[in-house]
Amino acid sequence: MRLENKVAIVTGVSKGIGFATVKMLLNKGCKVAGWGRTAPDIADNNFYFYKTDVRDIEEVNLAYENTVKDLGEDIAILVNNAGLGYEGGIEDLDPKLWRQMFETNVDGIFYCSRLVIPKMKRNDEGHIINISSIAGNTGIPSMSAYCATKHAVTGLSHSMYKELRSFGIKVTCIYPGSVKTNFFDEIDSVEVNDSMMMPEDIASTIIHCLESQANYHHVDIEVRPLKPKK
Repeated sequence: MRLENKVAIVTGVSKGIGFATVKMLLNKGCKVAGWGRTAPDIADNNFYFYKTDVRDIEEVNLAYENTVKDLGEDIAILVNNAGLGYEGGIEDLDPKLWRQMFETNVDGIFYCSRLVIPKMKRNDEGHIINISSIAGNTGIPSMSAYCATKHAVTGLSHSMYKELRSFGIKVTCIYPGSVKTNFFDEIDSVEVNDSMMMPEDIASTIIHCLESQANYHHVDIEVRPLKPKK
């Protein structure tokens, strides 16, 4: 896909992977709608921020309506990046945190994707990127709830790509290992360090997928730091 003048929606844009992805899309000439709870420090005429909590379907619907009003309905790209994780044993985790993770990491993808797909189908073009985690491919002690949400993202992404591929819509699921972001603010067992990948690394992978030729489809991409801190 040629990215110049394409309209993209990115969720979870205040920091980290979402922020880096917005910057790279803007550099490629995209018009970008950023959906998030906190506005990022981005000053660009092609960037539009809409305060949105992806757990709330009404807020998502309103963000979509305003995006279409400002940028048009030909949305070619959706990056489902918003996500969070909490640590806790299966018998100790507060059920409210379990629900918050599922509402953000899984429900949010459904709420956002369902809105852009009809027009993508009519245009015979579109690319939906779902940001998962290596937790979507394995189990991690004291992270059972987070792993459960990311396994759900895997199943959802695989079903989406099989449903949508014949309509010219690509669905790519990316599984990062540790990335140096604020994600680990709530994870006491992990210390953020320079051996982790950087948000820009993941953003560059997203751009690589988006710019692939029309009949070339990245379905699953797992990325990890080469030399993680022991």
